[in-house]
Amino acid sequence: MSDIVRAILKINPNAEVSVNANDINQITWHSGTTPISEADIKAQLSAVELDMALESLREKRNILIAETDFYALGDVTMSDDMKTYRQSLRDITNGLTTVEEVNAVSWPTKP
Repeated sequence: MSDIVRAILKINPNAEVSVNANDINQITWHSGTTPISEADIKAQLSAVELDMALESLREKRNILIAETDFYALGDVTMSDDMKTYRQSLRDITNGLTTVEEVNAVSWPTKP
């Protein structure tokens, strides 16, 4: 899905639209969808970029948490260091409001 379509769907989740070559000047509105101004779409693009960066960050975080899930089984005693590591991973997206902040995340070290 193109960034432009994502921006449109942030404004109108029910929009039916197609975009040729990810070009904001080549939007086709379908099924009576009310067109959205170019300015309004462009205003949402930074939010879309942040959403995509956070999505990527969460995917990596989820993999790292999954790699340690066996420590959470009932027959395994999880160390305090591992509990802290897993909590740090869960909290890694807290307070991130820009793509730059997402890109600058420091990953905790696995014990």
